[in-house]
Formats: sequence, structure tokens, C-alpha cells
Amino acid sequence: MARREETEQEAGVSPPVPRPTPVIGVGMVGYAFMGAAHSQGWRTAGHVFDLPVRPALAAICGRDRTAVEAAAARHGWAAAETDWRALIARDDVDLVDICTPGDSHAEIAVAALEAGKHVLCEKPLANTVAEAEAMAAAAERAAARGQVAIAGFNYRKVPALTYARSLIAEGRLGALRHVRATYLQDWLVDPLSPLTWRLKREHAGSGALGDLGAHIVDLAQYLAGEPLVGVSAVSETFVRQRPVLAGPATGLSGASDGAARGAVTVDDAVLFTGRLASGALASFEATRMAAGRKNALRLEINGQLGSIAFDLERLNELSFHDHTEPATSAGFRRILVTEPEHPYLEAWWPPGHGLGYEHTFVHQARDVVRTISEGRAPVPSFADGLQVQRVLAAVEESAAKNSVHTPVPF
Repeated sequence: MARREETEQEAGVSPPVPRPTPVIGVGMVGYAFMGAAHSQGWRTAGHVFDLPVRPALAAICGRDRTAVEAAAARHGWAAAETDWRALIARDDVDLVDICTPGDSHAEIAVAALEAGKHVLCEKPLANTVAEAEAMAAAAERAAARGQVAIAGFNYRKVPALTYARSLIAEGRLGALRHVRATYLQDWLVDPLSPLTWRLKREHAGSGALGDLGAHIVDLAQYLAGEPLVGVSAVSETFVRQRPVLAGPATGLSGASDGAARGAVTVDDAVLFTGRLASGALASFEATRMAAGRKNALRLEINGQLGSIAFDLERLNELSFHDHTEPATSAGFRRILVTEPEHPYLEAWWPPGHGLGYEHTFVHQARDVVRTISEGRAPVPSFADGLQVQRVLAAVEESAAKNSVHTPVPF
């Protein structure tokens, strides 16, 4: 090869110049916990996966100029904005990634879609069914123009859960009988934890229900391949007054002066049962008050021919039981989901070298880019996000009516 280049130079012929990979400019609104996670995904995806289009971190947006500029420098964004409308209007932004509290999702997403941008929006899709319906309608109109709108349910991108979905879709569990899902955290056990936006209905929509319950509702419907059609629920707010936040939140918490108190207007915990369209039974529990549980998302699905079980705190593993095997040797077996044949693993490390939480956002970024460049239907779509929102609304309605069974439209 070197000799060929020398010959071409001697003849006055320049060697061919590789064509640059086209880019898709990403603009992100929000820069806190989810903003940092999404930044990691966009920054890394093109370095790990062979993508037809390279994500470019064009601009990040937040209301505090000093804070958003610091976030831009920390996470590798080329520019910073303090008005999301200005971010949408930028020529170098092709996709708008929404990582703000739920009360602004609908306005930003609809405006971005109407401006011709692709959209990725964090879960839950909105704070109300009406907002989610408006977003889904805008996404449908945009799809006719070739735009993509994707809901950010990142736990679908855990390789073990993507693999679990393939096992169920292949019929390895047969007809489904039971779905059990819990998501337990403990960061609000201390009654002196301050009153952040996640504890205010006007910003968050709901508490543990929307924050954690949205994930397990989406995973239950995604893994089962069918919707929930009815629920019966209870919920509780254990600490109804908390110290007012002094200054900006940091992660899930923040500082307070300990004196002034404000009302908590969302749930601390929710439990509900449900029925899937096929008749399978489901149970759900979501709480941010389970002492000792940090990020304990657990799922078990039982079918006529077998079962699967998953624990997010051991996210490289899937437990699988094949009930068609002889009883003398059958039982749950541990599958280490790190082989190159497993979902997403072809681009990562040798077998046995596990991934973590942040990799779900890398996988999400990969899927968004490929969906756009290949003209595929978005998954999970805004319609999927709307369906989750309808379940959350039915749960709240049931809990408010003494656990009465409440249908979920689909």
C-alpha cells in the first residue's frame, strides 16, 4: 500500500481522501441527572458502534447560564443556550433530546416536531394523558414528514432484558400466566430529605408512580408484547411535609436550611394489580421509601412452558427456567448475558466483562441514530409512551376510588 501511494505521488496523483461520516446534530434540553446520562450516551455511541451517522453534541440548554455552560464543558457540548426555543431554532440541531421535568415535555416536544426536528423524550412521556395524546398526535404528523419521535425508556436497552424479550417472542415461555414487577429505592426514607421538583405534582405529575412505576409498566408491556387492560391500586404519601430546597438540586437531592417546610403533593409509594390483554395477571410495586434498596428493579414472568427473572442490580444476568425439561434436572439457570451474540454485545468487551447502567443510554443513542438513518419505525414510540401514561392515570384513578378496578384504554 505504501508503494502504491509513492507511485501515485510520483505521478502527481493524490491518494483518495476518505469521505467523512455524516453527522446528526443533537440539541439537549436539561443538564442534571438525566442530562448527564444522555450526554454519556451521545458522546460514546459513535465510538463504540459502527453507525451510519455520527451524533454531534451541538448544543445543551438550561435556564442558568453559568450552570449550563459548566455542563457543556463537562460533557462535551459545543454550545450552550438558556432558551429551549433558541436551541430548537439552531441550524446545527437535527434532533432535540428532552431531559427536563415532565411539566415541560409536551410543549418542547410538540414545538420541536413542528419545527422539523427529530425528538427523543425522557419518560414518563408527559404529566397527563391529554399532554401525551397531543405529543403522540404531533409525532404521527411528523412521521409523515420522515421525522422520528422516540420515548426514552432506557431499561429496554439492558442486553439481558432485550434478550428476555426475544425468548418470550420466540414462545419459549408459552402462554403467559403471571408478571411480577417491583422497583424499590430508598432515597426518600429520611424525612429531612428536601422538597425537590420530583415531590411536586405540578412539575413531576406523580411520585414513585411516574418516576419508577413508568419503567416497570413499560417493561411489563414490552416483555409480554401486550398491554395492560385494567388495574386496581393503592398509594400513600408517608412524609407529607419536607424542608424547602435551598439552592439547586444535586442529583436526586439537594441542600435545605432545615427551617421552612413545604407540602409533598405526590405519592411516596404505590402498589397495584393488573390484567394483560391475554388474561395474564400482573402485580406492581414502586416506592422510594424502601430502606436499604438502592435501585432494585426486579421482574419475573411465568408462562406455561417456562419462566424468566431479572434483577437490575445484577443487570448482566438473566435467570431462565425451561419447564419442558425433565423434572429431575430442570430448574432456574443463570445466563451471563455478555456473549457477542447477545443484543448490543457485539461492540463491547470479551465474554464475562459486564456492562453497567450508563451503557443503556449508549444503546439508546445507537438505536435512535439507526432508526433515523434507516427510516425505521421508532421503538419505543410516543404511542408506547402514551399507553404507559394511560396505565399511570388508571392507577391514580383507582387509588383515589378505594382501589376500584379501573379499565385502561388501548
